[in-house]
Amino acid sequence: MRKKLIFIVVAVMMAALLLAGCGGGGSGEQAGGDQDVYKLKIGSPLADTHPGHDAFVKFKELVEEKSDGRFQVEIFANQVLGGDRELIEAVQMGTVDMMLTSTSPVANFDKNYYLFDLPFLFPDRETAYAVLDGEVGQALLDSVASQGIKGLGYWENGFRHITNNVKPIESISDLKGLKIRTMENQLHLSAWKTLGANPTPMAFGELFTGLQQGTVDGQENPLALIDSNKFYEVQDYLTMSGHIYTPFVVFMNLDYYNNLPEDLQQIVMEAMQESSEYQRDLMVKEETKSLEVIKAGNTEVNELSEDVKAEMVELLKPVYDEGAELMGSRELIDKLMAEVESLTN
Repeated sequence: MRKKLIFIVVAVMMAALLLAGCGGGGSGEQAGGDQDVYKLKIGSPLADTHPGHDAFVKFKELVEEKSDGRFQVEIFANQVLGGDRELIEAVQMGTVDMMLTSTSPVANFDKNYYLFDLPFLFPDRETAYAVLDGEVGQALLDSVASQGIKGLGYWENGFRHITNNVKPIESISDLKGLKIRTMENQLHLSAWKTLGANPTPMAFGELFTGLQQGTVDGQENPLALIDSNKFYEVQDYLTMSGHIYTPFVVFMNLDYYNNLPEDLQQIVMEAMQESSEYQRDLMVKEETKSLEVIKAGNTEVNELSEDVKAEMVELLKPVYDEGAELMGSRELIDKLMAEVESLTN
């Protein structure tokens, strides 16, 4: 009987320890006081050398400090928890509490996000910030609530530029037949086909090898990603085209956010605002450094002329019609374009 009693006690203790170790993000845990501690699990598809990772570290410092340790944040970078799509799904399910992604993969979950895949939408980053932090940007953050996601805000990703191993891109004809890696995004594919290129969807994690082995001739990404992933080591030419501005968007599981006490919700939003300002400033500085790194890697750099950009804009007008069709309405497109016009005139 005594042996049986000891066995039961040990079994109960082991079960209690197992349950404690399996506590998921979002549920408060007592920490030796009368206030709960909230574990916050962040997933990122970015390399830990990217400024976006530095911004998550800043966010972690801010929420832990502002909450007096009631938040315990753990960051998983380098696609350890998956790429963009996997992380969006993980945040939906609540297996990851918070994540960052380029806006393009979000369009597979919320058609409104096709808006950011329209080429030559913003003339400069200052205009982009004003739109993102305004009515149009907030409407898009709110729209993902139906997917179980809380849109927290936008971080700087940068304008996308073209690299390749064939020749400098100085005219539209230089794109003809160029096998360029793109995301699996309908508007990106349509835009490159319209310009005469041969767009080839490929997972980002496979891109370096694809460039190295010649599976694709080139790719298009912001400077910081070209730098942090060392694409310049396997690419001969960089053309500063600035053809698409796709910001980063930061998401949190909606239930996680809603289950936080009101004061912690406020801390999350305050930390998001501060880390956004920090990240944007950092990205601008890092882009200058990234361009120098790329040049030092013996990659030839040229600027796409404004005349060629104007030709592209004219050719790509049907892509805007396609975007409106995918989104189910032209309302957001027209609202954004009107806002851009009012800001630039």
